[in-house]
Amino acid sequence: MTNPAGPPPSGGGNEQQRVRLLAVTACPTGIAHTYMAAEKLAQAAASRGIDMKVETQGSIGAENVLSDNDVITADGIIVAADKDVDLSRFVGKRVLTVGVAEGIHHPERLIERVRSAPVHTAGATPAASASGGGKERSVGYKALMNGVSYMIPFVVVGGLLIAISLSLGGHTDPSGGLVIPKDSFWMDINNIGVIGFTLMVPILSGYIAYAIGDRPALVPGMIGGWIANTGSLYDSKAGAGFIGAIVTGFLAGYLVLWIKKVKVPKFVQPIMPIIVIPIVATTALGVFFIYVIGKPISWVFEHLTDWLSGMTGTSAILLGAILGLMIAFDMGGPVNKTAFLFGAGLIATGNQTVMGMCAAAIPVMPLGQGLATLIRKRLYTEQERETGLAALFMGCFGISEGAIPFAAARPAQVIPANMLGGAVAGALAGVAGVEDAVPHGGPIVAVLGAVSGVPMFFVAVLIGTVVTALTTVTLVDISKHRRKGAAPTPGPGVTGPGAAGPLEPALVGVGAGAAAGGAVGAVVAQRIVATSSAAATEPPPAGASKAAGTGADADTESGTEAGMTAGAKTGTDAEADGEPTAAPDREVLSGYLTGQTVKVALDARDKEAAVREMAQLLARTGKVADVDELVATALRREAQGTTGLGEEIAIPHAKTDAVTAPVVGFARSPEGVEWGSLDGTKARLVFMISVPEAAAGDEHLRILALLSRKLMDPGFRERLIAAPDERAVLDVLSEIR
Repeated sequence: MTNPAGPPPSGGGNEQQRVRLLAVTACPTGIAHTYMAAEKLAQAAASRGIDMKVETQGSIGAENVLSDNDVITADGIIVAADKDVDLSRFVGKRVLTVGVAEGIHHPERLIERVRSAPVHTAGATPAASASGGGKERSVGYKALMNGVSYMIPFVVVGGLLIAISLSLGGHTDPSGGLVIPKDSFWMDINNIGVIGFTLMVPILSGYIAYAIGDRPALVPGMIGGWIANTGSLYDSKAGAGFIGAIVTGFLAGYLVLWIKKVKVPKFVQPIMPIIVIPIVATTALGVFFIYVIGKPISWVFEHLTDWLSGMTGTSAILLGAILGLMIAFDMGGPVNKTAFLFGAGLIATGNQTVMGMCAAAIPVMPLGQGLATLIRKRLYTEQERETGLAALFMGCFGISEGAIPFAAARPAQVIPANMLGGAVAGALAGVAGVEDAVPHGGPIVAVLGAVSGVPMFFVAVLIGTVVTALTTVTLVDISKHRRKGAAPTPGPGVTGPGAAGPLEPALVGVGAGAAAGGAVGAVVAQRIVATSSAAATEPPPAGASKAAGTGADADTESGTEAGMTAGAKTGTDAEADGEPTAAPDREVLSGYLTGQTVKVALDARDKEAAVREMAQLLARTGKVADVDELVATALRREAQGTTGLGEEIAIPHAKTDAVTAPVVGFARSPEGVEWGSLDGTKARLVFMISVPEAAAGDEHLRILALLSRKLMDPGFRERLIAAPDERAVLDVLSEIR
């Protein structure tokens, strides 16, 4: 038990010395914000003679964790975080919750405010801070993404196990579709996969609710999702699927938030989060879904079936398009199941054409979404690309649920694209008279001989897949540009220096890359300066700015080569004049940053160009396999929230297999680059960190934590800005240990 908070200290000198404060800092996707806020708070407290312990919840996990004794003796706790932090351990203490940006820029103000902050009570939900810092997503969006991230492994594991069991243990049966012999090994594998799929929907619902209402919302969210997916509970032949799970997740989360606000007697408060809230919320949500939402779903299901039955004599193209739209709409939900069961029911009457339309549409969604992640990789995260590969595999076996993670994450873009592709596939199969003798879909049924008109079946699937993929990337691209307030970029295939714009929203300025080559050449050329026969007649300015300028003045296509020549010239002059030159082999920050990855003067004038220039700098180490992918990944991270940390600092970072080993680069911008920093300052000190997806250990994150803390020292920053050349920069950075 924690001691209840007493009155705030009066502020007298002797009493202030006895003040003990705690803090927790955390940021959702960034790394440096967490540690910079911690350092700022610690510095502000020390300057006032206040004892403060700060727990950091960064990418390497929680460090300097607050113990029970720390909490008991604390006079207040500051939580500077842009993600969920468990506050239950702070019951009875004064707790001030703000965004991480407040911890960086106004630590003194927070220290004053926490001493009169409200006392945190059991089950209380802190008010959202108005100063979150960066481009914060809405609570609804973050909740949806939370559910999707937990759901994806269930989709992948369940779908792949079902697909494997069907491919290796299944066979066609006119009376039962694709059949796996009972009591066989492959039936056991199939059953395990079915369990994964069964849990998928409750997991989605539960973790949406959890992100909104915390742990008390997890149970009603999961049970609500199970109810939504179990149509028999509300007299429906098909459950509400993932769309129903999204509905129950949000209902459960906000219902729990509302219940938390109800004032109850003190003796009831301890059992509210573990007994009262879960029971009340689960019961209310379950009854509401079964009796209020479930009945309309059942009614719609029945009338859709009747409506389709009346269309059997209409045009095959129209019927195929409608069935394709329905199949693609909710991927296993009631609309999908209506179309599927309609087609399956007609097989027994001898009409196999309707099932042929459905069979062609069924694989289009996962195949199309998987293809989209391949043709425009830069629009997707590494996790999404991995899910895309799994979706391609599931699509081959007619498992439409493989596209659900994409539809749940981007419903406004993915669902219309799915429906368009499904409609095209269904219409083409209808006009070609494709037939399917078993109630299943996808290429697997054609391979196993259940489909007649196989060539046209594959044509329909292929065209529908391509339509889905192209429509998806177009809509996602448009959506990203609307958020950025920029015009759409050229589509696939627009490449080269002559392109009117960048290939992706993440990639800009071929010229910037060439300019980067000039300055990078200044460093690389020093390796060959001893064999160079060129002799300079004019001493260059200190640093590498002249080399950079020479490279930038060169023709775009030969900028790198010209820059290297200029770099060699600069290096020779420097030696002739006795000036220090860069030490390419010298390593600091545990070897992640070397003379090869230091540049004293950035050429870029905007953030995108600066990121590309930094990526070109890192590429000189030989550890970058794909510069474009590195740039795209770093800019996708920027889209989630700026890495401009204020104090004229930016630390863009990327975790991607575009690099083969951890690598860090540093550059200065004389004029500063607009980075959307939290305090409005332009970035003059830019560090870029990149690590592979499978980077072993977390040493690079610890190095970044040390770097972030050190950058809070004004003297360190001044020395870094004043360093005249690469060698001097490395001397300053070697202070980080």
